Amino acid sequence: MKTSNIRIAIVRLSALGDIVNTAVVLQIIRKHYPNATVDWFVEEAFAPILKDHPLLNEVISVPIKRIKKTKSFSLLKETIHSLKSRPFYDHIIDAQGLLKSAFVTYFLHGNVHGFDRNSAREGIAARFYDTSSAIAYEMGVVKRNVLVITEALNIPYDENDILIKEDVFEKGARPASLPHEGKAIACVIGASWPSKCYPKEHFAVVCSNLPYPCYLIWGSETEYKDAQWIAEHSQNALIAPKMSLKELVTFIAHCDLTIGNDTGPTHMAWAMNTPSITLFGPTNERMIFPTPKNIGIKSPSSVNIMKIDRNDFSIQEIDPDIVTQKAKELLA
Repeated sequence: MKTSNIRIAIVRLSALGDIVNTAVVLQIIRKHYPNATVDWFVEEAFAPILKDHPLLNEVISVPIKRIKKTKSFSLLKETIHSLKSRPFYDHIIDAQGLLKSAFVTYFLHGNVHGFDRNSAREGIAARFYDTSSAIAYEMGVVKRNVLVITEALNIPYDENDILIKEDVFEKGARPASLPHEGKAIACVIGASWPSKCYPKEHFAVVCSNLPYPCYLIWGSETEYKDAQWIAEHSQNALIAPKMSLKELVTFIAHCDLTIGNDTGPTHMAWAMNTPSITLFGPTNERMIFPTPKNIGIKSPSSVNIMKIDRNDFSIQEIDPDIVTQKAKELLA
């Protein structure tokens, strides 16, 4: 344990699942640097999930997406000024490895560490770093995220810190929309790309074959319409209420199983130490940290993680009966 009150900046702007899969490192940092000041720079849309986190001192919202959408020079100028005004950090760690995250680190004061050019998602980002780590891009994302931060802070890597973790976020009280007795299942039916989405017809079969209520998690109008269709075609399927990010964490944490696509809400189950099944088509199991109760089911297609094929709709080939069987095993 190191008692020095150092200042640490973590830059992980997006996306939701990657933020969820990175936040476990906060427990590791506090184990070795209990008195450190730890700030997190994040895209403004995802800031609410980190807000008031007990292991963070401050969450700094960065409007990168809004700048790109509006092409507002004044907003860009304001953001740069805000970043430059931050106090000095002993360690600035880019845990994303993209040009946009490197852009944020460029305006902060302090030593910057990130992935080297051969292991960053966008190799040019490494030109902004003072020091770097060579961590194979093919490695599981949770371990990669933890390694780049622990190497920057000279913390020994211990896989048990990930395997035997506390809940990554605060669990909160059981939502009123969940039954007070009996088991409940969360089904995450949406994702960022259509090819990552398990067909609604297959979800309806899975829900019908499970003996507990299945709550359909949705986040857009299209996903809500799919949830309506599934609910109409399965007597066990119920449409979950519209939720904020924090409400979603609490909801999933209180479910007995989450079944979903490779997307942020599904990864929340792992973060909250609850059972989960992640369904993969154009991506693969590298996106999760497998445990006996957190498993992945992959479609037959092969995946080149350096060039993901967004037209790979092979997730449609995953047999609903296999998903049902694995779900019953986890529920038992």
